[in-house]
Amino acid sequence: MMNDQKEQIRDFLDMAAAYLSGGYLMEKTDRYVYNRNIQPSFIAGISAEKSAGSESAPQSDKFTHDVETLKSQSDIHQQNLPDTLEKIALEVHSCHACRLCEERKNAVPGEGVPRPLVLVAGEGPGADEDQTGRPFVGRAGQLLDKMLASIGLSREKNCFIANIVKCRPPRNRDPSPDEIAACAGFIQRQIKLLKPLVVLSAGRISASALLQTTVQITRIRGIWKEYCGIPLLPVFHPSYLLRDESQKTLAWEDMKSLCRHLVDLNEDYKNETSELRAARNI
Repeated sequence: MMNDQKEQIRDFLDMAAAYLSGGYLMEKTDRYVYNRNIQPSFIAGISAEKSAGSESAPQSDKFTHDVETLKSQSDIHQQNLPDTLEKIALEVHSCHACRLCEERKNAVPGEGVPRPLVLVAGEGPGADEDQTGRPFVGRAGQLLDKMLASIGLSREKNCFIANIVKCRPPRNRDPSPDEIAACAGFIQRQIKLLKPLVVLSAGRISASALLQTTVQITRIRGIWKEYCGIPLLPVFHPSYLLRDESQKTLAWEDMKSLCRHLVDLNEDYKNETSELRAARNI
């Protein structure tokens, strides 16, 4: 191993240690150092509610912004180990691949269950997400949760919520093409690991990035597409629906289309939502 490679690995582990134990970035040296006066800052990982052999143990842990267990930094970043959600999360938090890292408070890897029926891919974090490190927690996120709940979905039970870019663009501007390109590997790796039955692409930026198209969201909304062999449904972003409530009728049609698709793909979902679908005439 060359000396410069060793230096890169050492720097990477320093950053990981700082994120796990509390730390700050030295602007002149571009290195993370430990500060014992800073409270520990937790990154996205898999919560550890595991009790081996226990019937009361949950079927799957939830991937959240809180960390109860995380593999050691050195193990996570060994290139010969398989990709994991926590490895991706740690890389997101230590990423400096584009200018968005310069003003972020928190990167936002994503959260949800590790074996989701649906992966929701949004555009990028907003102010609330930048503050909390969690995706879709502001007004648009609250509307998204209601939309998902209307057809028996949630980030706690059967969805994973993520964004195309993991850091907030300043003043909530659209991410630039180079910023999207710098971040593309993260969402691609998450989808590959999670293997969702469906990808719900929320908004113009998400649809453009995943489908590699410049077609307006108004022209492809509600039309089933495909991403790497996975059914993908482009829909309006919840923030757009907050600005133009007249479009909520179309958004409900999209949710019903998603529901019907999931019924065809998953027997458990079909059985669990039978009463809900009957009540809503889906």
